[in-house]
Amino acid sequence: MFTGIIEAVGHLKAITAKGEDITITVDASHLDMSDVQLGDSIATNGVCLTVIDFDDNSYSADLSLETMKKTGFTHYQVGDAVNLEKAMLPTTRFGGHIVSGHVDGVGEIIERHQVGRAIEFWVAVPEEISRYIAEKGSITVDGISLTVNDLRKNAFKLTIVPHTSAETTIDHFHVGRIVNLEVDVLARYMERLLEARQQESQPKSSLTMEFLQQNGFA
Repeated sequence: MFTGIIEAVGHLKAITAKGEDITITVDASHLDMSDVQLGDSIATNGVCLTVIDFDDNSYSADLSLETMKKTGFTHYQVGDAVNLEKAMLPTTRFGGHIVSGHVDGVGEIIERHQVGRAIEFWVAVPEEISRYIAEKGSITVDGISLTVNDLRKNAFKLTIVPHTSAETTIDHFHVGRIVNLEVDVLARYMERLLEARQQESQPKSSLTMEFLQQNGFA
């Protein structure tokens, strides 16, 4: 589990094809690696990855074909900057929101505007996840916990303060960039709870397979 508060910015040091999958190596020289162990999780641009090898300044992780399909990693190249966050500890300050590192889909930056010292972005989202995004709610964009400030049909607005720009990769976002999106997990649990209640309240049908067979319908 993560908080969406970025600890460091790293760079892709290597991308190695392994059949349809890939292995990446991340230059994490600005991340405290002193407590990292094999099997640990590190959110890399919002994607929860398992450390399979590491040293004091870098780590490697495997990405499956499924991860490639669901995230922006198919667009990444060696040298690209990535946001890094190690899995949270019980003693960690919970400064962002609950982030699982399981990306729901990708969005696209469609507008960028300078507004005073802040930057405003409009991000287009797939229709299937737009219903989980609420004004003033939380969303994770490339691993960064951010607040939704406005909504359009299948798009939302972000207002980025200078500190966030300086400490993450977001200052490099441009129109056309693909970003990893994870919606607030509480919205998904709420939807599932409501679906279960609706199913429980629906009257049960008296039709059975035995009845249909006896009456020549099956």
